[in-house]
Amino acid sequence: MNGMMKQMVMAGPKKSKIIEVPIPDITEDEMLVRVTLTGMCHSEWCPWAMAKEGDLLGHESIGVVEKIGANVTGFQVGDRVTGLGGGAYREYIVVEPKKMAHVPDSLKDEDAISEPLACLLSAAMKLPVETLGDAVAVVGCGYMGLGAISLFKAMGYGDIIAVDKRPEALENAKRFGATEIYLPEEIPARYISDFESMGYVDLTRNGDNHELFALGIPTVMEFAGTEEGLQLAGRLVKAHGRLGIGGYHNDGMRSIDYKLWNFKAITTINCHERRIDYEAGLCKRCMELLDKGIWKFTGVTKIYDMKDFDEVSGMMEKHADGFIKAAIRC
Repeated sequence: MNGMMKQMVMAGPKKSKIIEVPIPDITEDEMLVRVTLTGMCHSEWCPWAMAKEGDLLGHESIGVVEKIGANVTGFQVGDRVTGLGGGAYREYIVVEPKKMAHVPDSLKDEDAISEPLACLLSAAMKLPVETLGDAVAVVGCGYMGLGAISLFKAMGYGDIIAVDKRPEALENAKRFGATEIYLPEEIPARYISDFESMGYVDLTRNGDNHELFALGIPTVMEFAGTEEGLQLAGRLVKAHGRLGIGGYHNDGMRSIDYKLWNFKAITTINCHERRIDYEAGLCKRCMELLDKGIWKFTGVTKIYDMKDFDEVSGMMEKHADGFIKAAIRC
């Protein structure tokens, strides 16, 4: 397939441009996909803000199969597909079939961008329900936090406690299954487990340390991506509880109260996924869960044009215009 296509590249910090490049060729083991939408990921905000000329962004793609290699099976021209790889702020991408999932007819393109959904499913599976109806908290209720809340509801968690600095984010959290919502300064004292709230703790082993377990939440997922949010999440975890770290902390070092974390004997779990084949399988599973209505997480993504990328990246930073999730029309 010959011809030219549009592709977005970075011209420098916080400045993108659209250029024309040749439509790529494929091998006998690859597919050419015409991209319809590319999701915007907060993990790329820093690379956008600090970009050098020629840098490429984009990894959340959905599109339509345009051409298939001779050895490809299971797909045909015209199929809607989503998955991993290819680089996505461009009109056409080359993909490996094993990394792609079919998109069910029941789903709109903007609801079926599977890469972030697979990241969410992987994170949630690292914090399985120990007993049906257990309590869980989510700190940070942007797109990923809301997705976690809706997944935790589907997984059988009971009380789902949402924390965010933005009232509108908390209202969104209620919509997706949170049973309690709090601004940080409004969190009930019973959910705070730190040295101040615990007071004197008997370390002689003569008692049962019941004070230690009267405060906090057994499972906490952090999706704030900030030092402040991570510190707060650590204060919420009950002694011997679990802290899932799902926020993408790529803008610098983090200081945490490890004396507190260590004293409470909490388990910390980094919830990012780096196993490509496993995540590709999760892309397929996410499509099944959404199609069957098991996971109710749709209607959160707004669509913009490629020329608006820098403006929308600014909206992402400031959470302007009710920002939750954006996708770029390619």
